[in-house]
Amino acid sequence: MISSESRLLIIDTSTNYLSLGIHQNGYTHSIYEAVGAKQSELILPRIQQLLDTASLTLAQLDAIVYAQGPGAFTGLRIGLGVATGLALPNNLPLIGIPCLDAVAALAPSQPCVLAATDARMNELFFAWYDTQNHKRLSDYLVGSASSIQLPADQHTAIGIGNAYALDIILPVSGQNLMPGEQEYAQLALSGRYIPTNAAHASLHYVRNKIALTAAEQAARRAAGQTA
Repeated sequence: MISSESRLLIIDTSTNYLSLGIHQNGYTHSIYEAVGAKQSELILPRIQQLLDTASLTLAQLDAIVYAQGPGAFTGLRIGLGVATGLALPNNLPLIGIPCLDAVAALAPSQPCVLAATDARMNELFFAWYDTQNHKRLSDYLVGSASSIQLPADQHTAIGIGNAYALDIILPVSGQNLMPGEQEYAQLALSGRYIPTNAAHASLHYVRNKIALTAAEQAARRAAGQTA
């Protein structure tokens, strides 16, 4: 049973950063590093470092919280693989938190909030939220900045997420802010996300653009070879 006293390991590998935390007694020990392609190499040593700092073992945790996406394809797979690999032998539940939900958790209480993050290749991951009532107003989506439209019944909104660090025009003004371990912990403890086991843990890819791009590149190479 997850409660406010639960001890949580938090794993977010949805970007080029390695973002990890141990939450216990209302406090979060955290590591946030720009590691690029070294996530898989560094994640387990950094988790052990956090456990040592918090004077905990894996068996003393109550759950593992992981970033569920959408986000970087390879990073998400690394995070889920480590989360399930640690959860299974220690019989720990897993709590997946959609990344855009965590972004929206940074916004003030508003009836319409755009959470938008960089999806690379000139696209964004985004969703609309009513943060006053903890409701998501749209699906998790991916598209260009020009494709983002206000929900039909809304006339004003604010935005949040690292999309606001990009040189693009978005339909609403906003702030370049991204969630940390504290936001993931708060959402995991809110009771709105159902714990699962390692066999049923899943990711929100929204689209497998990496695989699609590889296929497109292969098709172009084949076309070039036959031309």
